[in-house]
Amino acid sequence: MNPRIFFFAIVSALAGFLFGFDTVVISGAEQTIQKLWGLSPGMHGIAMAAALYGTVIGSLAGGWPTDRFGRRATLLWIGALYLISALGCGFATDVNMFIAARFIGGLGIGISTVAAPLYISEIAPPAHRGRLAGMFQFNIVFGIVIAFLSNALLAGIGPNAWRWMLGVAAVPSVIYTVMCFAIPESPRWLLTRKGDRAKGLAALRVIEPNATDSQLEAQADLITSASSGQKTSGRFWTWGLRVPIMLAFFVAFFNQLSGINAILYFAPRIFEMTGLGEKAALLQSVGIGITNLVFTFVGLWLIDRMGRRTLLLIGSFGYIASLGLCALAFSHWAPQFKVASTAIAVVEMAPRVEKADAESRTKVEADFSEAKTALLTASADPRYEPGPVLISDQATPDDVKSVAEMAMTRASESAGSGGMVVMLCIFAFIASHAVGQGAVIWVLISEIFPNRHRAEGQALGSFTHWIFAALLTTFFPKMVTAFSPATVFAFFCGMMVLQLLWVIFSVPETKGIPLEDIQKKLGIS
Repeated sequence: MNPRIFFFAIVSALAGFLFGFDTVVISGAEQTIQKLWGLSPGMHGIAMAAALYGTVIGSLAGGWPTDRFGRRATLLWIGALYLISALGCGFATDVNMFIAARFIGGLGIGISTVAAPLYISEIAPPAHRGRLAGMFQFNIVFGIVIAFLSNALLAGIGPNAWRWMLGVAAVPSVIYTVMCFAIPESPRWLLTRKGDRAKGLAALRVIEPNATDSQLEAQADLITSASSGQKTSGRFWTWGLRVPIMLAFFVAFFNQLSGINAILYFAPRIFEMTGLGEKAALLQSVGIGITNLVFTFVGLWLIDRMGRRTLLLIGSFGYIASLGLCALAFSHWAPQFKVASTAIAVVEMAPRVEKADAESRTKVEADFSEAKTALLTASADPRYEPGPVLISDQATPDDVKSVAEMAMTRASESAGSGGMVVMLCIFAFIASHAVGQGAVIWVLISEIFPNRHRAEGQALGSFTHWIFAALLTTFFPKMVTAFSPATVFAFFCGMMVLQLLWVIFSVPETKGIPLEDIQKKLGIS
């Protein structure tokens, strides 16, 4: 592989690192932020989803700067948006400032999912396009791992730990922006959108320094002729583009209806539902990130060997098995998980009652009383075999803490391997996503549209991905309140059955095919 192309792809893909870091770093801070500003479940969901709503706007509008100003210039501005977001979150004084900063970062994420995979796809040779375009996904996952690890390391540094968790993203944002000055513009953009053949040939020469002048001229002719010969060259929403439009929509739709973003965002909370403490849940989340990283390597190794369609099939079967078993586990051990998680809340809140000052004491005591009531209610479930927890009205916070610790131990013993089953199912789900949808989505969308409409097509797929991600993240806290975790995971499992049917009957294979030939395979030219 040409080392220059590899370097250019890596630099562009670093936008994915910032994307992954920004997307998941909030998981370590979300509960602290909710308590700090006393957010209701509805406002908490809005604050958590603020970046995703910015991402929706960024992905919807990202095709315009990518086509108007070029792929390289757009990638540069993405870094500036990430930097503003990181500093804004770190210094946020209230929830409104926090939401605004997260929204700006979301704009950068949305635009990056349009510009970065598209740029890599346009400079990569067909034989390595899947692997190189997949580097964007690898960097997303790498950013997720670093975010989880960063959260775990910073969790104990004090009450402002959450500010450091979010603000530290400023460092990679600056590094990425500087590195973008070293990459050339996409020759396909120069030839088909700007119409500058001289600069297009110069860009091709930078990317392929060993090619002869005649080879570069022939490649430029192929790119321009494929673009000028398209029947749908003027408008995007045409019958002629129906196949790639539907493929982009459904691959993005099913990506989010697996529940991936909800699980990544709320991983610590999901693990706490099984009776893990906050610190242990954060460490388990690091395991999610490492699993994602390892199996993303596997997906990148397979994508140009087995193909996009095959990986989607493998991922679909993995989704169905892992989500289905997770739903069964949450259903079978529901009483034990509920008692354990409510007992942990009581144990963690007890010391705050003793330390509360006069100003905050009323609210802290009310929250503590609510937590005790939740524990008593959970243990009164007839299905809970150890039996009801008893707490005297005269019990001190230390007494209540001792009772809760005992209840936590008994619930964990009663659940046996239940928590481990859930953990393994979540890890298997992440592995299935990394090998299947995670490795394929941005590659497939960047391949299936003709040169003239690639930015618009990438924007469509990205917008679909992020609008459903925003909706799921907004409503997930309410979902796990209104429905049992078993019901939520069963819903995601059912959606993956539909994905499997869609892949079997509708998804073509695109591996190893030049971009200009894919449009012929899809009946575009």
